[in-house]
Amino acid sequence: MTPVPRLEDDAITLPVVLQVTGLCFAYPQRALFTDWSASITPGLTLVRGGDGSGKSTLLRLLAGELPAQAGQLQLNNASMQQQPRAYRQQLFWVDPRSQAFDQITPVNYFRSLHGSYPGFDAPLLGELSQALALTPHLDKPMYMLSTGSKRKVWLAAAFASGAALTLLDEPFAALDKASIGLVLELLQGAAQHPTRAWVLAHYEAPGDVPLAQIIDLPD
Repeated sequence: MTPVPRLEDDAITLPVVLQVTGLCFAYPQRALFTDWSASITPGLTLVRGGDGSGKSTLLRLLAGELPAQAGQLQLNNASMQQQPRAYRQQLFWVDPRSQAFDQITPVNYFRSLHGSYPGFDAPLLGELSQALALTPHLDKPMYMLSTGSKRKVWLAAAFASGAALTLLDEPFAALDKASIGLVLELLQGAAQHPTRAWVLAHYEAPGDVPLAQIIDLPD
């Protein structure tokens, strides 16, 4: 079954940041997306579904990390198929389960982002590092960090990146209560942003954060 985006009444008046057209993807045991299309506008889009519904797979497809079997992805003026570098330069995505950065420190990871994102907000990153209690861990290799601390690193980078499109997979997993509150506060601001789009994969709506649209994936 192909999930159908449900847009709030005023979402269709907003500019489109990401246009997805005719996306197809199947695992050997299951077809997840068949001729699936969506328009992602500024603000916060929720991808909602239970375990195994394809939430993480969809984010990986939108990031270009997992190649689609058919379809087109257009992020502002860049096509994933024709201009993959320009597409990825406007996108922030880290698989929270990734071990690709285990050998470097958060400090070095953050430094690598400065050249990747023209709108990277270094002062905000400093504030978020303190607010998320990352300061004692900034010079430790990532493999020494707890799951929650690693996720805080990705979240701090996401909010500071300035990327046109940010993809967040289960952003509250493994976080302490104070950090969850901070992320909800940051998402409130993200929901009001006039040009940046956020796609959040989660099993339920994030508190009372206003949503531009909801995409329900069948279990």
